[in-house]
Amino acid sequence: MTDWIDPAVWTNWADASALRLAERAQEAEALRSVPEATLREAAEAGYFHLLAPTTAGGAGASMTTFLEVGRRLARGCPSSAWTLSFLALHAWLLCRFEPELQKALFNDGAMPLAPAPLAPTGKAEAVEGGYRISGRWDWATGVNHADWVMVNAVDGLMPRFCVLPIGDVEVEDVWRTAGMAATGSNTVVARDVFVPAHRTLSALQMKYGPIPGLALHPGSSVGYAMSPALALVAAAPALGAAEGALAAFTERMQAKIQAYSGIRQSEAPATHLRLGEALATVRAAALVWEDAVALYEREGALGGGMSNDSLAAIRLAAAHTVRLASEAVDGMCAAAGASSGFLTSPLQRHLRDLQMIRGHVVFDWDRAAQIGGRIALGFEPTPADLL
Repeated sequence: MTDWIDPAVWTNWADASALRLAERAQEAEALRSVPEATLREAAEAGYFHLLAPTTAGGAGASMTTFLEVGRRLARGCPSSAWTLSFLALHAWLLCRFEPELQKALFNDGAMPLAPAPLAPTGKAEAVEGGYRISGRWDWATGVNHADWVMVNAVDGLMPRFCVLPIGDVEVEDVWRTAGMAATGSNTVVARDVFVPAHRTLSALQMKYGPIPGLALHPGSSVGYAMSPALALVAAAPALGAAEGALAAFTERMQAKIQAYSGIRQSEAPATHLRLGEALATVRAAALVWEDAVALYEREGALGGGMSNDSLAAIRLAAAHTVRLASEAVDGMCAAAGASSGFLTSPLQRHLRDLQMIRGHVVFDWDRAAQIGGRIALGFEPTPADLL
């Protein structure tokens, strides 16, 4: 793509792509995977290069631009947007690893597609020259399109990220869900696989530094704090889903004729009320998310030195964005009538995708609110807080 560092080029691309994602949304859901046409278009546009630094052959875009593109893509299909954005984000994460691994990953102008189920559910045993790992990792978003996979295995008491060629693992086809079907977030299994030391990085280094790969990418966003990036990238499709649902709801209310009365739905005061509520709630979600993105852009370069207050604020804002987006779409679907439940209707799909997104551990509202309140009172975070 020409001028690929220009944010306007990317937002325009995202808006056009969202229309195509919407057209393919039923196909994506049936496939339980992003359609090849969507993946090909993203690759040809250079989307997977967007966040990676120029020193790795990427576009070196700001996190703000990257997040805004993911949000806009989700207006067409939240499930596809989630998959594409995390595959692009993981290329950025791989830039933290040892230079020897990066030489193998970024040597031909292509971006590695590497799902990253990050929960530390496997085991790593130190051996000469590296580690032998075994385990099962759920939620491997985009694994159907993977060249590599990054898993988190426990080495003694310390989690360690390990990067493997996709051929070294088994993929169990388990992803049969009510929402977010196109993510294809199947389960990855490794059975006593050797991983050279240079293809691993301790979780402490990944999160707090020192980051081995940063020397290759000075002045880039590679050293930005990791957890806020994950939370904001995950919240972006929820916001986009609510905005896509709002557009679909508005269009439906303009066209619908009420049964029995024959009155245009757009003339009913109740419709005005429900649409006004939806407008306000989606706008509130957008403002919460945009404020958190701005905070991350200001302080992300502090890396592991970001304050607990800022980390907790972004975690809380991401959860609040999802909460508000879900509330808005719940209300719109309740007011849209039974025919909005047909599988051809984008409203029902956005609703189901949001119901799946809000089940993510980072978006558990009770937990996120409790963490936010506890940090505000001066308590120290725990590892389980995911800050």
